[in-house]
Amino acid sequence: MARIIDLRSDTVTRPGPQMRRAIAEAAVGDDVFGDDPTVIALEERVAALMGKEASLFVPSGTMANQVALASISSPGDEVILDRQSHIFNYEVAAAAALSGLQVNPLDGDRGMITAEMIEPHIRAANVHHPVTKIIAIENTHNRAGGRVYPIEEMRAIKRLAGRCGLIVHLDGARLANAVMASGVSFADYASCADTVSMCFSKGLGAPIGSIVVSTAETIRKARRKRKMFGGGMRQVGILAAAALYALDNHIERLRIDHENARRLGGHIEAVDGLELAYPVESNIVVFRVHPRLGTVEALLASLKEKGILAIPFGAGLVRMVTHLDVNEGDIALVGEVLRAVKSR
Repeated sequence: MARIIDLRSDTVTRPGPQMRRAIAEAAVGDDVFGDDPTVIALEERVAALMGKEASLFVPSGTMANQVALASISSPGDEVILDRQSHIFNYEVAAAAALSGLQVNPLDGDRGMITAEMIEPHIRAANVHHPVTKIIAIENTHNRAGGRVYPIEEMRAIKRLAGRCGLIVHLDGARLANAVMASGVSFADYASCADTVSMCFSKGLGAPIGSIVVSTAETIRKARRKRKMFGGGMRQVGILAAAALYALDNHIERLRIDHENARRLGGHIEAVDGLELAYPVESNIVVFRVHPRLGTVEALLASLKEKGILAIPFGAGLVRMVTHLDVNEGDIALVGEVLRAVKSR
């Protein structure tokens, strides 16, 4: 069978033999009763990594964000976020449906909303208005091509939130990518938010799982919300073991994914009719397809015939994501195929 180069997402990674061994050998208990030793070890490890008091293992990134939002708000509160954010675009209106929250999406600068942009949208106390309660930011930013949020701006947002009595949530699904791309530590990023989510099942390569990090009191509330949302799990140490393996072995290697993404961006720039939509900052590459090359759908079909998978990402746009199952040779092959598509 011909090799498939799957660039649709970094969620398509598959656990290797060593991670599978860690899964098989994991000590387990009942996590709803709070006695799964591997989950406890993971939660303590990540809380320390982030410089927070406690954390909570959950099945998915969406649940991580929604459990966090539900734990720091009341129905009728408002969340300020970027219009292109994952919470606004890809979580099935869960903030409204599950927690009764109103979202106030701002048009950020390529995924980044700044303290200056946010401040005019913080509502004054008024019986007619929702209560502005949360500022949510995303790092790295998916729809902005894996953009790394500048730490200085995150600090400015946290200062603004402190002055105005607001809570900051960091959607850090790909926070490990941000750490490797910027050199800023997990703890420094987490210091800019009251609640933080992070995925293990994207670039870190675990098969499933995310985590929420905050104060002990917020995590106590989050545990109840997780149960309410159907996320209470039993012998889930088998998955926590994969996450621990990823923390031990897959953070530093994210640099390889970033290098491959830059190589891929170079191949794309070399093709007349293809254009990078955003600078390549981490492991996500988004590019435009000029109409003279045909439609995005036609290009994707042509790539699929050659064993290369990618996804449409809006009008005239394609997204490719590098990850641990893609190597430098794969990227070179993608470049050859793109050049051949252009020259047909």
